[in-house]
Amino acid sequence: MPFDAANLFPILPEIAILVTASVVLVLDLYLKEKDKDINHTLTLIGLLVAIGLTGAVGGGEARILFDGNVVRDGLTDLLRGAILVVSLLAFVYARPWLKDRGLFVGEFYVLGLFAILGMLIMVSANSFLTVYLGLELQALSLYALVAFDRDSKKGAEAAMKYFVLGALGSGMLLYGVSMIYGATGSIEFGLVAQAVAEQGMDNKVLVFGVVFLVIGVGFKFGAVPFHMWVPDIYEGAPTPAVLLLGSAPKIAAFALAIRMLVDGLEAIQPDWQGMLLILAVLSMGLGNLVAIAQTNIKRMLAYSTIAHVGFIFLGLLAGTAQGYAAAMFYAIVYAVMSTGAFGILLILSRKGFDVENLDDLKGLNDRDSWYAAMMALVMFSMAGVPPTVGFMAKLLVLESVVRIDLVWLALVAVAFSIIGAFYYLRVVKVIYFDKPDPDMPVLITSGGVRFAMSLNGLSLLALGLFPATLLSWCQSVFV
Repeated sequence: MPFDAANLFPILPEIAILVTASVVLVLDLYLKEKDKDINHTLTLIGLLVAIGLTGAVGGGEARILFDGNVVRDGLTDLLRGAILVVSLLAFVYARPWLKDRGLFVGEFYVLGLFAILGMLIMVSANSFLTVYLGLELQALSLYALVAFDRDSKKGAEAAMKYFVLGALGSGMLLYGVSMIYGATGSIEFGLVAQAVAEQGMDNKVLVFGVVFLVIGVGFKFGAVPFHMWVPDIYEGAPTPAVLLLGSAPKIAAFALAIRMLVDGLEAIQPDWQGMLLILAVLSMGLGNLVAIAQTNIKRMLAYSTIAHVGFIFLGLLAGTAQGYAAAMFYAIVYAVMSTGAFGILLILSRKGFDVENLDDLKGLNDRDSWYAAMMALVMFSMAGVPPTVGFMAKLLVLESVVRIDLVWLALVAVAFSIIGAFYYLRVVKVIYFDKPDPDMPVLITSGGVRFAMSLNGLSLLALGLFPATLLSWCQSVFV
């Protein structure tokens, strides 16, 4: 098939990220230590250009490109934009931390940009092969980021665990894909969907393929019982790496689930619904219960992530357009909340002092009342307290489950949510009612970081009060 340059137009955001990463990689070789800020500026410009291009190439009819391997549709447009905005905030928060510790090098930006490129490829994939390529590009970049601080033994250990378990998850996914290819004769989602609709679950090879596929999706989300890597990696990795790892990849994982399970295997939805139901209940239960026992705030946020994944699965298992839209809304909102939480931890850290324990947040209100208010907003949103957007996200997911007559599941989710509220509100209590340690370092932040955090925190309130725009975008994808 002859190459058509017009095919490049819908993937301009990906090209912008690739060009930015390549420029930073080469330029970093020639930059002196005092000029390393150029890497940061170039990365932010590249992300802003990609956001602009996402708006420029978006909208209109869905288009399938590159021999059926890539698609540009409403899902691609919205998730691309969300990933890029969240990543932009992450790089803004990371800069002071990296500068403080002498880790302000081009490699961090290059690896981060390649991870983002992997996420964008996953979002616009239309075949199992493209999804897998995007997934591996993201994973390999994140493995290196977790081990980014060479002097940290915990970081090296976390990277090894992440690499081994990540490879296991990818292997499971690939095994499932190969079985589905064997059963259907195609790796393109449209053709797979046709073959699955004709065969149903009579084909045993297809049954095994779907099981391995769901296990792979569970691994990439960090759902119970495939969650064992999440708390250790969150605790051991440098906080900027955790910030990148714990936010935008959840949006990409959602895209992975939608592309594979909905675009490719919707005909057998009742069969994978049961598997997701088990993963959802286990994730919400274990995530919320174990988080209560944590004193390390990064581990607490890791278990909270696992609980939130359970809620995203509730929307997916509903199997309706409303459920998918609710899960999409939840995934985007969770990424914004996670960025805010880890952003605050980065802002409060200083050379020789990392905010890792709950006690490190003591009396934050006395030290900086604005950051205390932003952290409180993030915690209220994660707990699902109105009028924050976290409440709206949970409500939409629960409504989609009730609509398919799984009222008992909605009640289980509400019960675990109430349990989860305890450890979020404990953080608010520590911030406002405990006295700060006199040895705490003085808090100094730049205007740019303060502006980004204000935008991040207040957006959780604004989206909670006025959720209609984002929600209508999510719903328009699945009409």
